[in-house]
Amino acid sequence: MTTSLQEGPVILIGYEYRLQLQAEADLFPEDASFAGQVRSAISAATVVAELSSAAGSVLRVDVRTLEIVLAPEVTANLVPGMVALDLVRTDLSPDRHLGFVLEVPVALPVTRLPVAEGL
Repeated sequence: MTTSLQEGPVILIGYEYRLQLQAEADLFPEDASFAGQVRSAISAATVVAELSSAAGSVLRVDVRTLEIVLAPEVTANLVPGMVALDLVRTDLSPDRHLGFVLEVPVALPVTRLPVAEGL
């Protein structure tokens, strides 16, 4: 297993989060569909968010780019620390894991707008 560290945006609690993932090959055809789960840790039993193409939280940008979107209502339920997520291509039989796990830092912002009230 290969591990690499990449810098990216932190998830700010109560705000929309977007992250684009780019492949080095044409891996995301137009008819592909994807699903994934967000957990507080890879080993955690509880799923804190579901991701899917159908729900609009995994968007195909082009044949080499996907965008992960977490709505403010989803990030409002997170706690400071880290979350882990991965993606599976679900239009194939059997489903195919995309071969990566992301660990993304989660932080409480100083400015908390209405969706984040109560934090």
